[in-house]
Amino acid sequence: MNAPAQAAHLAPKIQARPVTQAFLDKLKSRFGDNCSMALVVREQHGRDESAFAPVPPPSAVIFAESTQDVADAVTLANEYKVPVIPFGVGSSLEGHLLAVQGGISVDLTRMNKVLSINAEDLTVTVQPGVTRKQLNEEIKSTGLFFPIDPGADATLGGMSATRASGTNAVRYGTMRENVLALEVVTASGEIIRTGTRAKKSSAGYDLTRLFVGSEGTLGVITEVTVRLYPLPEAISAAICSFPSIASAVQTVIQIIQLGVPIARVELIDHNAVRMVNAYAKLSLREEPLLLMEFHGSPTGVKEQAETVQEIASDHGGNAFEWATTPEERTRLWTARHNAYFAALQSKPGCRAISTDTCVPISKLSDCLLDSISETDASGLPYFLVGHVGDGNFHFGYLIDPEIPREREIAEALNHKLVSRALRLGGTCTGEHGIGLHKIDFLVTEAGAGAVNMMRTLKQALDPHNIMNPGKIFT
Repeated sequence: MNAPAQAAHLAPKIQARPVTQAFLDKLKSRFGDNCSMALVVREQHGRDESAFAPVPPPSAVIFAESTQDVADAVTLANEYKVPVIPFGVGSSLEGHLLAVQGGISVDLTRMNKVLSINAEDLTVTVQPGVTRKQLNEEIKSTGLFFPIDPGADATLGGMSATRASGTNAVRYGTMRENVLALEVVTASGEIIRTGTRAKKSSAGYDLTRLFVGSEGTLGVITEVTVRLYPLPEAISAAICSFPSIASAVQTVIQIIQLGVPIARVELIDHNAVRMVNAYAKLSLREEPLLLMEFHGSPTGVKEQAETVQEIASDHGGNAFEWATTPEERTRLWTARHNAYFAALQSKPGCRAISTDTCVPISKLSDCLLDSISETDASGLPYFLVGHVGDGNFHFGYLIDPEIPREREIAEALNHKLVSRALRLGGTCTGEHGIGLHKIDFLVTEAGAGAVNMMRTLKQALDPHNIMNPGKIFT
């Protein structure tokens, strides 16, 4: 696919289905004040953090408070063949929430209870509106924590639906590895359960994995059971500056290939450091840096840190700054998590088109450095951050939404980047999902046969195509 065609995805094709007054009347009768048709509420639920142009909002928003609420809303929608779009906190980046075929939004944020904590088994079951920060706050007295950290304070339901990961994935994996069981409302309104709290199972098809990463296209997740982990006895964080991106990346590659059990290793380029300094009033050296974290026993953490410091020094790393107190670590990680908003502040009125490729660790340097050269040559402002311990990184191209040429340049750069990642054995999305933005790239990556199999599954489970239609594939 050429770049202008890919850029066209930023103006999604609208194929709205009719929503009858009879359907809306039934919604209002069933849900009362928990059904809103106010324009401001509908507009809030009809957009996410992507750079897509605005589209008409959903016709109504249902604020579900129970699994039965969700089942009743979906049952009505199925009867009238009206699209259903699940909504968490709206932090997705690929247009997942846009009502490109109209329909209703089902807001799950009021379903925010931690249902059962099974500390002895290292599991917890929650409703989908529980956020990761809320969960960790509620379980901190158990000595356990939930490690998946996508940056935003996303909901567990949304994180499951998009197969999220984030800064801790190099040590603890992604949502794919950490979701044990689900409760799901299917497209017909039926409530089903997948998986158990057991560590493993060979019982039939793995339906849990099918729904994790399905982006709301197969059903609405209404309960999630996830793994927990013991809080490390010792935690230490460090930042280290480098003379170049290449030396920072080589440091990461050597750390991973040597098997150092590092918990987090984030790359931040000099543009992102400069933006974060201005935004958060910090004084970090404006050079490429690695932000690292080590978990384990005091002795183990010390050994890991010493090994990494030696590797970094061999590649020109300097100005190590250690953070051992919770306050110091929070300061550093807050700076990392604020990179996106810092970038938006650096160019008032801009939007960020975010990339999301992931490659085998041995190919990280080739993919990253060639992509930086192309982006520098384009003249477009950008920033670069990455969970580079698992080969995942993100460019944020800063565009003026009123200048079509800037959109075209950004999409052309993204197209080249994804194509390069795929050639190197990588993927078009490490954690953001397909949504609207990467539909064509999925065909390139998986092949027409695999995508047709996905379509077949979709049609079998959702024959009226009401579950978040227009996402993942057309």
